[in-house]
Amino acid sequence: MNQSFFKLHLSIFISCFTGILGRIITTNEFLLVWNRFLITSAFFFFILIVTKRFCRVHIKEFWKITGLGALLAIHWILFYGSIKFSNVCVGLVAYSTVGLFAAILEPIILKRKFSIREILFSMITISGIILIFSFDFEHRLGLILGVISAAFDALFTILNKIVMKRHTSNTMLFYELLGGLILTSIMIPFYVKVVGLTTIIPTFHDFFYLCILSMFCTVWLYKLQIQVLKKLSAFTVNLTYNLEPVYTIILAMIIFNEAKELNLAFYIGLGLIILSVILQTICVLIAQKQKAVEVVAVKE
Repeated sequence: MNQSFFKLHLSIFISCFTGILGRIITTNEFLLVWNRFLITSAFFFFILIVTKRFCRVHIKEFWKITGLGALLAIHWILFYGSIKFSNVCVGLVAYSTVGLFAAILEPIILKRKFSIREILFSMITISGIILIFSFDFEHRLGLILGVISAAFDALFTILNKIVMKRHTSNTMLFYELLGGLILTSIMIPFYVKVVGLTTIIPTFHDFFYLCILSMFCTVWLYKLQIQVLKKLSAFTVNLTYNLEPVYTIILAMIIFNEAKELNLAFYIGLGLIILSVILQTICVLIAQKQKAVEVVAVKE
């Protein structure tokens, strides 16, 4: 279990660079996501072929896993849209509402009782978001897109946990990437027509950072997340991921000097989000300690 928590926090640290790279890459959010899926799926397919780990799945499982990839694509588009329309810090704070959506959706989908504790912790996070939203008029669109993005990510995480029981992490990742690529590729003609783009080919600058985003912040990151979800609950993973804004904000302040764009309400709201993470972590650790004591007592 300690190893799972280490992998969880390592994946959080890596994931904070997705927001940083999202701002560095100059192309819009849709083409960013399409190129990310294209580069990542091609790179990962090559790895699977070389290592002889490519695995075919039944047609029903194919549609289930690629469907999850479509959900992931929608989450990514909204997430990067949030960053493009506001900034990295606001986008990541809005994303932290994923804990609330997980607390609501997981009991419904998995048909278990609602946890009052999970709801209360999530409401602390929501209080922080509301506080920021009430006083930050400039970044409201970014906040809204980030919150919707969090809802799709929570749904993706919960469904992913159900389907992954029957497949390896390599199989899950490849077909999810393929599903996201299929959806975004279908949407490209409509998107190009609406926006009026003349090219979908990224510049060398964007391509370089897209490769970093694809190899390190996608393949390695999602393999870690899939491994973690096999041991920890979706709610624990989602709520602990609220630490991502903390790591990202520090980096954004250093790299982009975003501190000057943030007000007091933002920092108070961020403090509430951190508080919810601390409380959840304490409760999880206490519960694990009690479970360990019960196991020892039974053995004796």
